[in-house]
Amino acid sequence: MTTDEYYMNFAIEEAKKAGAIGEVPIGAVVVHNDEIIARAHNLREKEQNPTAHAEHIAIESAAKQLGSWRLEDCTLYVTLEPCVMCAGAIVMSRIPRVVYGAQDPKGGCAESLMNLLQESRFNHRANVISGVLAERCSTILKQFFSDLRKKKKIDQSADNTNS
Repeated sequence: MTTDEYYMNFAIEEAKKAGAIGEVPIGAVVVHNDEIIARAHNLREKEQNPTAHAEHIAIESAAKQLGSWRLEDCTLYVTLEPCVMCAGAIVMSRIPRVVYGAQDPKGGCAESLMNLLQESRFNHRANVISGVLAERCSTILKQFFSDLRKKKKIDQSADNTNS
């Protein structure tokens, strides 16, 4: 197992926590000096906060832990390719290295739709490693949405029966 796979497993555990509470199962960890200093998972539904993405929460937590908004010696591990908001937070916090699992063809801003993390016009760029444990990360998301569709179908069927 590589170091990136080792830490991605912790992000996957965070993703599972999100799924268990009905959140889209995305998890993130921030590593500094070979130690996890922040862990987070999506909490948008629970907090009714559009910015409560795993990466965003983990970045805020890491900054508090280090007492600095500059996360220059950190690596962010996240199970899904960061969105535009999270990519912006990564650039603004100066995280030099981002490792993600599954690509996000509909919202990914580290590779899929655009690459904000390596945009030369910004004063900071991050090295991006993609596809680490991608199959596991993707499977967790696919299963969550499959289960959600099944539940919705069952609920609709029950509503029709009771009408």
